[in-house]
Amino acid sequence: MASHSTLVFSPPNLSPKFSSLFHYSPQSLTFQTKKPSSLSLTNTTKPRQLSVSVVSTSHSLQALIFDCDGVILESEHLHRQAYNDAFYHFNVRCPPSSQPLNWDPEFYDVLQNRVGGGKPKMRWYFKEHGWPSSTIFETPPEGDEERSKLIDTLQDWKTERYKEIIKSGTVEPRTGVLRLMDEAKAAGRKLAVCSAATKSSVILCLENLIGMERFQGLDCFLAGDDVKEKKPDPSIYLTAAKRLGVSEKDCLVVEDSVIGLQAATKAGMSCVITYTSSTADQDFKDSIAIYPDLSNVRLSDLELLLQNVVAAN
Repeated sequence: MASHSTLVFSPPNLSPKFSSLFHYSPQSLTFQTKKPSSLSLTNTTKPRQLSVSVVSTSHSLQALIFDCDGVILESEHLHRQAYNDAFYHFNVRCPPSSQPLNWDPEFYDVLQNRVGGGKPKMRWYFKEHGWPSSTIFETPPEGDEERSKLIDTLQDWKTERYKEIIKSGTVEPRTGVLRLMDEAKAAGRKLAVCSAATKSSVILCLENLIGMERFQGLDCFLAGDDVKEKKPDPSIYLTAAKRLGVSEKDCLVVEDSVIGLQAATKAGMSCVITYTSSTADQDFKDSIAIYPDLSNVRLSDLELLLQNVVAAN
């Protein structure tokens, strides 16, 4: 006789990819896990409840991986401020404008969701809108060496400016992040942070926002400097899985943007989204769940989600 267990909870926001598997009432959803290897839906005797038989599997949540910008902190407006300060400092002027370059919020939302990483953002922009004059180069640079020097100089100054903003003490972590990290560590799960940003700026963010004890307790920490290709390339997540010694299928990534989602799914990892004001309208159909924040998300919710993904596949 098959044994089973039942869990009743208020379900999270499931992505369209998996929402067809679950039907629930405002009151509750009942999950039953049984040994049979088939997925079946059966009506329960209680109205407005549904029993879902889920395939038992050896796969489980072994590693929880967080992006930094947008997930641990809502930071894109801070990055935009630092870029604009750098453009002003070096009097960066793209033809035909005689004024320093200034990325407004609407444009930056589009840019940061199209191109990952600081240097690639600037290289893409200058390629599309024309290479600028500046106090670094009086005339627009024409060769690859000069263009790389321009971007490196701007990025280095921008990074230092961003650090000053973080150090100001006015920035707080997003709701629920620290509690979820602590739950994962207490349960013996491996914990990692993978960010496309410059390593020194990510270190500063983590030290100031999650604290030294949590930062030093990470099982893996990777930044844009640690891989050749930026997100949406999956390199950073594939590298993390190797360093953690965990199968990609047993990792769960927390991202805020479609670029990060693409990187995670290309790496063969499941991904949940905690969106920001600048990413809320993006297409997250390949995620397994979508949240406005992590305030009501528990480790047990994520474990169940990953089990259901494996069962559905």
